[in-house]
Amino acid sequence: MNIDFSSLLPYIPLFFKGLLITIGFSLVTVLFGLLLGLPVALGRLSPKKVLSAPAGAYIEIIRGTPSLLQLYLIAYGIPIAFGVSMPIFLAGVLALSINSSAYVAEIIRSGIQAVDKGQMEAARSLGLSYGQTMRKVIIPQAIKNVLPALGNEFVTIVKESSIVSIIGISDLMRVADIMKSQTFRIFEALIFAAVLYFVVTFSLSKGLRKLEKRWKSHE
Repeated sequence: MNIDFSSLLPYIPLFFKGLLITIGFSLVTVLFGLLLGLPVALGRLSPKKVLSAPAGAYIEIIRGTPSLLQLYLIAYGIPIAFGVSMPIFLAGVLALSINSSAYVAEIIRSGIQAVDKGQMEAARSLGLSYGQTMRKVIIPQAIKNVLPALGNEFVTIVKESSIVSIIGISDLMRVADIMKSQTFRIFEALIFAAVLYFVVTFSLSKGLRKLEKRWKSHE
């Protein structure tokens, strides 16, 4: 087997550009996943069936179907079914944000349920409505509790975002595919991409663990 990593040299700038796109894409996806997941979590916890049932169904459907299938439905299915055009970056963000939102909703739900029930009772006894209590008392505490889990979700998204290369987004995996097709250096391209993914996810994981320890030491 003839392994030659020097063939990577002309493609290194492209790899790092793809890495930046991957990180930026993941940040946007996590942000929208959080914005979508929060109301879904609140709906899931609502005592009203008209809110809890659709929220529960949404979570089960999204978590019960492959993210690749969801990507295809949004990138190709919706444009064909409704005759609309959709930029590939937007399609990728929507697909992974929707997928992430179901997991984020469950993370937030568990964080809310971990808050002492006495907090709700005390706030209600002071005259706050259910909505005010959730917004001003419960959710801030819950978010603090689940920040490590949300950070882990970001790490997961960085890895799972590789599927968007299939629809043509020039992320890290897409650059590896381009190099493979132009140089036929499959092993070198994949190994270098794997190293970059590992460096990013390992650094994020280490940083998140340090932040978690710092938060715990201040409690």
